[in-house]
Amino acid sequence: AVNDCADVIVCVGYLYGASLAWAADQYPDVKFIAIDVTQGDIGTDAIPANCYCITFKEEQAGYLAGYAIAKDGKTKLGFLGGMAVPAVIRYGYGWLQGARDAAKELGVEVECNYTYAGQFNPDASITAKMEGWYSNGTEIVFACGGGIYASAVEAANIHGAKVVGVDVDQSYIDACIVTSAMKGLQNVTETILTDLEAGKWEATYGGKFITYSLSEGDYVGIPTAEGSWRFNKFTMDQYTAVHDKLMSGEIVVDNNSDNVNPEIEGITVNYVD
Repeated sequence: AVNDCADVIVCVGYLYGASLAWAADQYPDVKFIAIDVTQGDIGTDAIPANCYCITFKEEQAGYLAGYAIAKDGKTKLGFLGGMAVPAVIRYGYGWLQGARDAAKELGVEVECNYTYAGQFNPDASITAKMEGWYSNGTEIVFACGGGIYASAVEAANIHGAKVVGVDVDQSYIDACIVTSAMKGLQNVTETILTDLEAGKWEATYGGKFITYSLSEGDYVGIPTAEGSWRFNKFTMDQYTAVHDKLMSGEIVVDNNSDNVNPEIEGITVNYVD
């Protein structure tokens, strides 16, 4: 990219960390926007002045998806994580908390099968595991991690079941995707690039790290476009109410990313190797 005369490079994913440590030093005049990357991923004593590191409160997005699905009447849930990295762990932990709170409001019992595939790509063994879940009563699976959704979607379509997408609105992929736990990758990046053009890099971004959440703006959520809203019972008014409680701090979602296999009172979680 630098050889092609790029002076701003957007890198998405913690695996870029080590490369950023090298590139930021090698190309001091290039600015790097590092999404889902922390200082720990880069491994330097401080974030380089030509880098801006961004993460999101995935637990809030996971919470909203879990809350919506349980409010919509689903009681047999699943969580299919890719690798047990902090972002995936936070998504899953939030998913459980949201489903638990909705179940409490409805006075019903909810349970969730929970697994990590150890990879972000689909394969036949993951599809077979999801088929096993669906055939045993799982109604919907939160497929959280890269292309792993393809295994969940394939299995869901065999059994007439449903899937929740991740990161962006994945409703375009398949009709079985009811909703998606999203973070504002596009709007955050566009805002930064606009500010960079306006000369605000040094004062606002260079060498800094921020976690975007509903406290900073509408940076996490589920899709609300008419074509993406595929709930049977859950309403837009209900979504607005819980969204606003998260934004105001009335609801606080635990984000302990060390909690690889979280145990939460009020919801039965079945951990599956």
